[in-house]
Amino acid sequence: QVQLVESGGGLVQPGGSLRLSCAASGSIGRINTMAWYRQPPGKQRELVARIISGDSTNYADSVKGRFTISRDNAKITVYLQMNSLRPEDTAVYYCNINIGGLRRDYWGQGTQVTVSS
Repeated sequence: QVQLVESGGGLVQPGGSLRLSCAASGSIGRINTMAWYRQPPGKQRELVARIISGDSTNYADSVKGRFTISRDNAKITVYLQMNSLRPEDTAVYYCNINIGGLRRDYWGQGTQVTVSS
């Protein structure tokens, strides 16, 4: 059984910063990838950032240069540093991990990020 617990969301003014954390616990085994998705109100969930083996990363075009995904393997935690936030970044953010040879997906509970003046 795997559980992901997210934290770090909140209300921030445009141009501000937030750091999201997602800590995994349980029978983890091998983690193939870790990622952050977001879902603005009334819109589809979209990939924001992903980190894979060897710490290679990829980002949505809309966040390149502003967001940074990283991981702490010892703590089994993935982070999303968000800088220069814009109102269009407002969404519920979800972390995701893909585990093992069967490539099972697990999701965090979601954390609200609101960017508004």
